[in-house]
Amino acid sequence: MSDSDRMPLIKFTKIERRRISLFFLCLLIAVGAWLFFALSNRYTYEVQTLARFVEIPAGRAFHSVQSDTIKLQVEGTGWQLLFSRLRINPQFVKVELKELQNQPFVELARQIQKINNQLISNQKVIDLQPDTLFFDFSSSSFKKIPVILKHDIQFEKQFGISDSIKISPQYVTVSGPVKELSQINYWETELLSLKKVSGSVNLMVNLKRPERASITLQTISVNLSIPVDEFTEKIIEMPVKLVNNHEFRNVKLLPDKVKITFLTALSNYHLTEKKDFEFNVDLDNWKKGRYTQLPVRVIRIPNFSKLVKIEPQTVDFLIQK
Repeated sequence: MSDSDRMPLIKFTKIERRRISLFFLCLLIAVGAWLFFALSNRYTYEVQTLARFVEIPAGRAFHSVQSDTIKLQVEGTGWQLLFSRLRINPQFVKVELKELQNQPFVELARQIQKINNQLISNQKVIDLQPDTLFFDFSSSSFKKIPVILKHDIQFEKQFGISDSIKISPQYVTVSGPVKELSQINYWETELLSLKKVSGSVNLMVNLKRPERASITLQTISVNLSIPVDEFTEKIIEMPVKLVNNHEFRNVKLLPDKVKITFLTALSNYHLTEKKDFEFNVDLDNWKKGRYTQLPVRVIRIPNFSKLVKIEPQTVDFLIQK
């Protein structure tokens, strides 16, 4: 290709380059200013949120006929629409149910002002759907159920739970429709998550919130006491018991004792005795399974102890008819 066929390069002078840069800067400022004023205007958009029921009439069990999700027609700035992206703050609205004392429905439209007072930003609810919530009533009943701790506790090396976890109160009373209560047999706490625990834990933890507004808890939190101790190895020698020997006068085990290595809390070290353990071998393993050696079975070990090993794990035997 000859020099005459090449595309000529456009070269700008220093003044022209400055003018072009100034043009794009002015264009950027103009677009930014337009965007700022456009987003500063107020718009109407729709968001979904959850209804959290408050001021529930005492002694009346009920459940909502429709979903507890409501649609709000919200007026807010373009900035709120851009950054909130169809969310409001907080993520739920409180709905008063005191009207249920005299009627089976609640008119949400009459609570718009109270809902607006709950919003942290200057968003404004101008309409909502449904405008009325209907409820089905039944007689209220009570049930006392145990509290279950839901936990994810991670301990420092050699540490662990050394005794029973104490929950106070151990039981919680729930009220609601008989049909719904029949499906509830226990109540969980909120997840207790702890890491690197090396000492006993005493604290308060909240109970899970009822998923249905028709269920009411008389207690919202419980006190926990979790004993934590350092664990160490302990070795004891135990006699092995023979079971299912119904036809032989004498069966000799070789050996007739086993050595048990287990982990126990330091506070329980001197309290752990042989009577807290039980091990046996089953002669049916030979009679029915044709085992040549009998495996040692763990029948009982103390609570909060952890078996490390059994030596030997199987024993020989001699049968005297």
